[in-house]
Formats: sequence, structure tokens, C-alpha cells
Amino acid sequence: MSKEREEGTELQLDFSKIAKIAETAPDVIPVAVQHADTKEVILVAYTNEYALQTSIKKRTLVLWSTSRNELWEKGATSGETFALLEIRVNCEQNSLLYIVRPRRGNICHTKNQSGEPRNCYYRKLSMETGKLENLDP
Repeated sequence: MSKEREEGTELQLDFSKIAKIAETAPDVIPVAVQHADTKEVILVAYTNEYALQTSIKKRTLVLWSTSRNELWEKGATSGETFALLEIRVNCEQNSLLYIVRPRRGNICHTKNQSGEPRNCYYRKLSMETGKLENLDP
């Protein structure tokens, strides 16, 4: 992933992401991840049956990495792990909402200028200029 895509002000949406996932990891569904205390949506990712069962068993945020095609325990490397408190299922049973609580810090692999991890939705799109505005520089 490019630094410009992660830190820049230009909108570079990846509209081909779902098509790529369908080719490499067809048996996944999206998961919105919500912070239990702030109610902020902090990540959207994917799970498959194996990752879901692992999350339930460990009571921790475990997802399926569609880019690496492997089980992904969020924060296992950085120490920024998340307790899984609740799982909600949408009406069509084709997406999930995980309600989590950070054990330490935030969720994103990017960091702000202070070196602290952010939540993944750290930029907003200005509808006036079409530019991205960093909310946690």
C-alpha cells in the first residue's frame, strides 16, 4: 500500500477490492468493527467460517486477511489486540458487526505524528474540495 494512499489528501478509492477478494478468498463476508465505548466504526474487514470460530473461541478480534489469504489476529504483532464482546448479524446474514474493546491503543497499522496507532477512519472527505482531511495527523 502506498504512503500517498494512506497519508495523502487525494481520494484514491479501490473500487476493484471486492472483485479481487472474490478471486482469491470467495468464502468471506464483511465485518464492521465497532469500538464498544466510543461507538466509532474503527475498521471494516472480512471473516470466513474459520476466522469466525477462532474469534468466538478466543474472544478476541480475529479476521481473515484477504491480501495474505490467512488467519489474522488483529494486533498480534503490535500488541494492539481487541477483546471481542459481541457479534451481531445483519438481516440477510451476509455481514457481521463485531463490538470490541481495545486492550491497548487503537487499531490501524498507520500511526499519527506522535507515533500512536490510529483508528482506520482517520480522514474525512471534504465535500466542498474533494480532498481528504486528516483528523488525527
